[in-house]
Amino acid sequence: MDYKDYYKILGIDKKASEKDVKKAFRKLARQYHPDVNPDDPNAEAKFKEINEAYEVLKDKEKRQKYDQLGANWKQYEQWQRAGGEAQGQPFGWGQSGFGARGTGQPGYQYRTASAEEMEDLFGGNGGYSDFFSQFFGGGGGRSRRQYQSRPQKGQDLEHTIDITMEEAYSGATRLMQMGNNGTSRTIEAKIPPGVKDGSRIKLAGQGGQGIAGGPVGNLYLITQIKPHSQFERNGDDLFAKISVPLTTAVLGGEVDVPTLNGKKLKLKIPSETQNGKKIKLKGKGLPKLKKREENGDLYAEVKVVLPQKLSDKERKVFEELAELRKN
Repeated sequence: MDYKDYYKILGIDKKASEKDVKKAFRKLARQYHPDVNPDDPNAEAKFKEINEAYEVLKDKEKRQKYDQLGANWKQYEQWQRAGGEAQGQPFGWGQSGFGARGTGQPGYQYRTASAEEMEDLFGGNGGYSDFFSQFFGGGGGRSRRQYQSRPQKGQDLEHTIDITMEEAYSGATRLMQMGNNGTSRTIEAKIPPGVKDGSRIKLAGQGGQGIAGGPVGNLYLITQIKPHSQFERNGDDLFAKISVPLTTAVLGGEVDVPTLNGKKLKLKIPSETQNGKKIKLKGKGLPKLKKREENGDLYAEVKVVLPQKLSDKERKVFEELAELRKN
C-alpha cells in the first residue's frame, strides 16, 4: 500500500487555507471529471484521487489526523495488521468515517461524493484507495446499510451562472435543466436586481436527495457578471465614457447617456468642460441588493471628440481662435 500525498495531489502547500483547498479541488475536479474527458481512460482514476484528497483535507479533524500520521503511516499499517483496535489506537486517534458534505455543480458533479454515492459510481470500497479506507474508513469497515442507518440531509450543491450587466440591473428569471443520477428536472431561478460577482442565491430544497428519508439539500447559484462593452462596475456604481463634441465641451450643451434599461438620459455639459472630467448622475447606477429602493450612482467620463475633415471655413475659424489665444 502506497502513501498518498494529498497535498501534492491537489497541488497545494501544507499550510494552505480551507479556501485554498476548496479552490484547488474545484479547479481540478472540473479538469478531470470523467464526463468532461470521455476519451481519457485515466480521467476517472485521477478524479477519484482528487475527490479522496479533498475529502480528507477539507475536514479539520481528518486533516489533523493525516498531518499527524505523516511519515509514521507504515507504523499504523503494521498496527492494523497486528490486530487493529484490539491493540489500542496508535498516535491517540481512531478511524473516522464519512458523512461529508461538499459542494458541486449540477450536470457535472464537482463535489466530494458521499461514501454510498462513490460505491454506486465506482463499486467496491466506493472508489477510495486502500490507503484512505485503512486510515479513515469508508467502504472497508462499514456496510452500506450502516451508512444509511440514520437520515442524512442531501448534498448542498453549487452552480456558477453567467449574468449580463443588464440582468444584474433589472433582475431576471432563468429556467435551468438540472441533471443527476440519470434524471433531469427543470428549475426556475429568480435573479434579484443588484447581484454582484460571487453573490450566492439559495434555492432551498433543490440540491441532492437526502439519505434514508433525510431532507433534500439546497442549491446555491454563484453569480458571475459578464463584462459590458459600455459600462464598468464598482460596487453599485457604474462608470461609462461619453463622447462629447468639441464645440459642446467648449460652449456647453447636452448629450445622450445610455443606461442598462435601454433608455437614454440627458446629461448637461457645462461650458469649458475638460477631457476626462467625470460627471455624477446620482441614483442612476445599479440597484442595491439589500436596499432595493436605493441605487448607486452613474459616473459619466467626458471623452472630447475632435472634429475631422474640416472645411476651409471651419479651419479659418480655428486659425482665428488660435491667434486670439496667443494674445
